[in-house]
Parts: sequence; structure tokens; C-alpha cells
Amino acid sequence: MKPVQEQENEGSVYPTTLEAPITVIPFNGTGVSRGARAIPSEVPVNLVYGGIPFAVMMTTPSDLEDFALGFSLTEGVIKHPQDIRGIRIEPDEHGLRLAVDLIPDRLHEHLARKRALSGRTGCGLCGIDDLKALPQAGPPEGTAPVVALHAIHSALLGLDRRQALNELTHAVHAAAWADLDGTIRFVREDVGRHNALDKLIGAACRAGTKPGGGFVVVTSRCSFELVEKVAAFGARTLVSISAPTSLALERARHLDIALIGIARRDSMTVFHGMERIHGVDGVPSSGRRPEA
Repeated sequence: MKPVQEQENEGSVYPTTLEAPITVIPFNGTGVSRGARAIPSEVPVNLVYGGIPFAVMMTTPSDLEDFALGFSLTEGVIKHPQDIRGIRIEPDEHGLRLAVDLIPDRLHEHLARKRALSGRTGCGLCGIDDLKALPQAGPPEGTAPVVALHAIHSALLGLDRRQALNELTHAVHAAAWADLDGTIRFVREDVGRHNALDKLIGAACRAGTKPGGGFVVVTSRCSFELVEKVAAFGARTLVSISAPTSLALERARHLDIALIGIARRDSMTVFHGMERIHGVDGVPSSGRRPEA
């Protein structure tokens, strides 16, 4: 297979897609056709803190600095983006290393923790050896924003046009950050749904985005880990194209995150936070506005 699309990460270029030969066989008997199509790259990426490996995640090798920051924040390795002093991307015989340099106090606290992740693209809990180690974000801060119905609809339609890698491969997830008017500011894609969200959160942090000034949209199933990651960032509204799991809904209620699922072109379903959705005929909103 040969590279189709590449992305530069701190001076190094890694292929985000590869070209694979294919044979298309119709069921209606009209004849076999041969050609090629792009498939997304999936690379083992080892996150290393203080020279000690912490996690190996199967990742699309794009926006790796965003991924390192977002993963570090949502996994509790850091509490603030400023806890990271630097990020280096290093090639390895078996994949890539993300060497994350932490401030001394944060590195000391991190090394006192016990956790190792074995990389998966579909699982966010690999390596946890105790139920007490399940990620749990802290309580929300500030007043949750009201989000207009038309803004959610606009973001969903806009995201369709912003998934460049998925348009090419039809095989990756996307996570987007939209302003409260529905304008999409960031989109990140990855073969792993958790990775896409971590990349998005990393990008938002690096841009100085205020969590109360918008909402998150994801194209993957809505499990509790995604709710926890959104809460760790500080956002209060999550829109997903799928329905949530029972634990996702339980955590969204506990963290008071407006949870909207089965969000498609024609409708959406509000599972929690209906009072913060503005512009629904016959249903008054709370009237609250986001904090400045």
C-alpha cells in the first residue's frame, strides 16, 4: 500500500491514509470491477511521561500534539494545559512515541499513579485493574449555557462537510467543537472515537477556547467515557449521532451535561438538559445564558 494523504506533525510527515487495491463484486451480476481506494492509517502511538511509557493507543497519525494534550487532560495526567512543558514526536521501529514533558509537581503526582493502557481503537478502559480507577470528572463549574435548536442543527449539517478524512475513507470518527451559534470551529478525526475527542479537546485547549462558549458533536456511539472526557474539558453540552448507554446518561445527569443523542438531519433526542435547549416550539427554555 502507498500513502495517499499525509499530515505534518512538528516537521515530520506521516501518512494519514494508504491506498489499497480492491475488487468490487456486485450481487446483481453486472460484472466485477477492480481499482483502489483510500483506507485510514492506524499506528501504535506510545504516550511517554518522564521517560516512562504510560499508554499505547492505536491512532490515526494526525494532530498528534492535540492528541497528547487532550489525552493527558481527559485521562487525568494533567489538570491544566500549562502542566505540559513540551511534546516531542519520535519515530520508533514499531510506531511512534509521544514524549510529553510535564512540570515537576505534575510529573511527581503522575508517577505515583498506577495505570497502564493497552491500546485499542474502540475501548477506553483497557488496563484498568480496579473499578475504583474508572475515570470520573469533577463537578461542573459555572452556569451551563443555553443552546439554540437551530445551532445544533446547523452544526450537524456543517460537520458533514468538514470530515475530509472520512469522506476519503468512510472509516473514521469525528469530533467537533461548535460555537453557540452553531459555527464549527474545530474538527478532529481518528480511527478511534476516544482519540478523535481527545484531539478535539487538545486543539480547543491550545486555542484558548472557553468550554462554556459552545458544545461538542461526535459521530460515534455515546459511551460514558465520552461524557467523562467532555466533563474533564469543562463543556456542558454533548451531541451524538447515537443513543447513549445507561452509564453515559447516568454520568451526564450527575455532571449536569446536556446530552443529546440520535442527532440526525431530521431530528434529535434530548436525554438530559431539555431546559437548556432554546427554540423548541411549545417547550420553554430556562432562559439562562452562558457566563461571559
